[in-house]
Amino acid sequence: MALVRWQPFQEMESIRRQMDRMFDELAGFNREYTTTWAPAIELENTNDQLILRAEIPGIEGKDLDIQVAREAVSIAGETRQERKTEERGYLRSEFRYGKFQRTIPLPVPINNDQVKADFKNGVLTLTLPKVEEAKKKVVKINLENGKTSLPDSQSVQVV
Repeated sequence: MALVRWQPFQEMESIRRQMDRMFDELAGFNREYTTTWAPAIELENTNDQLILRAEIPGIEGKDLDIQVAREAVSIAGETRQERKTEERGYLRSEFRYGKFQRTIPLPVPINNDQVKADFKNGVLTLTLPKVEEAKKKVVKINLENGKTSLPDSQSVQVV
């Protein structure tokens, strides 16, 4: 059995660093790891495809980073605030600025090399075709005289 020495000062230092990191993120000092907002999404499931819509106002399509895997879609970007030299007396601003990233897990695998994208009026629409195994297949079984003979290829039709 190995003897392990307890070093309380190293453990306390580790806790201090973790607390500092947590407070920095809460205060917004570590901007590269925090997000100010995430786009709202809508995910529609049809027989052949998934249709994902993301509401991303105030950003251009060229500033979006969209990555599509078989199991998830990741959307990232940044909305920038205009900087002018004159002072403005804002009383209230509800605009959202800063980096954002949203990863959406998909309920079924998709063909990520056949994705179609459209970006109009601040709404991103991704058409994500499902892989063949994920599509719902309906099997019609013909009953003749109350019985079916499944080995016969004519008695089962895929619709």
